[in-house]
Amino acid sequence: MKYPALPLPLPQAWRALVALCIGFFMILLDQTIVAVATPAFQADLQADYGQVLWVTSAYLLAFAVPLMVTGRLGDRFGPKNLYIAGMTIFTLSSLACGLAGSIETLIAARAVQGIGGSLLTPQTMSVINRIFPRDKRGAALGIWGATAGISTLAGPLLGGFITQYATWQWVFFINVPIGVLSVVMVARWVPRFQPTEERINLPSIVLSMVAMTMVIYGIQEGDPAGWAPWIWALLLGGAALMVAFVWLQSRLSAGSALVPIALFARRHFAFGNASIFTMGFTIAGMMVPVMMFLQEVHRFSPMKASFVVTPMAIIAGLMAPFVGRLVDRYEPRRFAVLGFCLMATGVAALVFSMRPERPLWMMIGAFVILGFGNSFVWAPNSTTTLRDLPPQFAGAGSGMYNATRQLGAVTGAAVIAAVVQARVGVVGPQAFGDSLLPAVVMLILGAVASGMARSGVSRGGE
Repeated sequence: MKYPALPLPLPQAWRALVALCIGFFMILLDQTIVAVATPAFQADLQADYGQVLWVTSAYLLAFAVPLMVTGRLGDRFGPKNLYIAGMTIFTLSSLACGLAGSIETLIAARAVQGIGGSLLTPQTMSVINRIFPRDKRGAALGIWGATAGISTLAGPLLGGFITQYATWQWVFFINVPIGVLSVVMVARWVPRFQPTEERINLPSIVLSMVAMTMVIYGIQEGDPAGWAPWIWALLLGGAALMVAFVWLQSRLSAGSALVPIALFARRHFAFGNASIFTMGFTIAGMMVPVMMFLQEVHRFSPMKASFVVTPMAIIAGLMAPFVGRLVDRYEPRRFAVLGFCLMATGVAALVFSMRPERPLWMMIGAFVILGFGNSFVWAPNSTTTLRDLPPQFAGAGSGMYNATRQLGAVTGAAVIAAVVQARVGVVGPQAFGDSLLPAVVMLILGAVASGMARSGVSRGGE
């Protein structure tokens, strides 16, 4: 088979990016839109609270656990093939979610959805880093970041609109035409790349998936289980298996390792992964206490509450392409440090403003700061971490990056929920704001890690 010369001509590369971003948008949209429809399908399917939690938990578990594997599979079998397979699975399982007649069926379909999302997500960044020349990757990742910002806004708004004017099933049915469109566009506009020849070590796959399952499941279930001894045993066992996994990777050749250890010898990759963990921690954990505060203290409807966070999404979406162009001209880690500092400032402002006696405009101002912070984190941090990886490790690097972000998300959601539960009986509604203090600390650590993520590659403008 004849493979195209890389990077692609820019017109073809931009078309491919549009095709990839449509699927990426749908995956992120699905993570937020379903939360708004939860009360509707809980009532319709006569589900209890524990079952409803598993609608989200099953998806997150199935999505996060295979990410390291699916990224490497993209190197082995081609990112285009993995993307199309993942999008097909995601689209068909979305249809199954909408047709579900019981909560058990919905949970099972959501788990399959997660597998589909896990297959395609690492391929987007892997393809971007292959098809664009080095001096255009920042702009491309800026568009990728803008897609994330727009989906953050669209999820709650669209979810509120659908549940108000249609039925909860349409939260899932809306994925079907988008998924079909993405498959057609990717099949037409994204080229095939030469796959790697070496087989991936099977024990590495088993070890990584068992370890990730134990850690993520333990974190997810820790608070509901009251952090019982079996939860700690699960977490410690998962950590031990992860140590064994790292040891095994160090013994394997770079071609057969699931995560080549040589990647972490690259300072920009190691510290870039550390910083994106803190961003995942914040974004995933932040929205639940914010929405609970707005709905319980200000008595806002879910749709009205989502308008309060709108400035963050709009600013992030508008700024991301501009920031991407800056990243191509100057050292990207500088912008990432600025972004993490703005994020820490914005979340600290939320902690201060989320008090019953404080005016609402303070929260809106905090989300304005967070909008700028978001735009200066996603593209600069992704560019710093992944831009200079060898093409044969693009999938492995992207898979590791996304797995780290998702592990941060699961950890953040669990920690912030635990703080709310511990504080709400003591200080009342103030607990919602207090719960965000761990995110402030994590973002400061993210700024430090970003500052240390020096690539060592000379840049124009430095």
